[in-house]
Amino acid sequence: MELRLQFLESFPVQGSDGASYKVLAYERMARDESVADGLERWESTGVVEYRLEDGRLVDAGSDDSMRIAGSSVSLTRAAPVPH
Repeated sequence: MELRLQFLESFPVQGSDGASYKVLAYERMARDESVADGLERWESTGVVEYRLEDGRLVDAGSDDSMRIAGSSVSLTRAAPVPH
């Protein structure tokens, strides 16, 4: 199955290591080959993938917890800055 990522949003987070990070959320899209009209068609797989700005994967739990994959660094959404 051919997949591609479609950007959804980005948001700042604070790491348990004291560093600030930016998380980017992407929706995984799969090629829809059920329609043979010569056009590329993509449909949502229902899966959202999270990555740091530098490309490292972020594991997201069902309880909104986040952790840099392969590390012990947990991430917390930063408070929004008022305008």
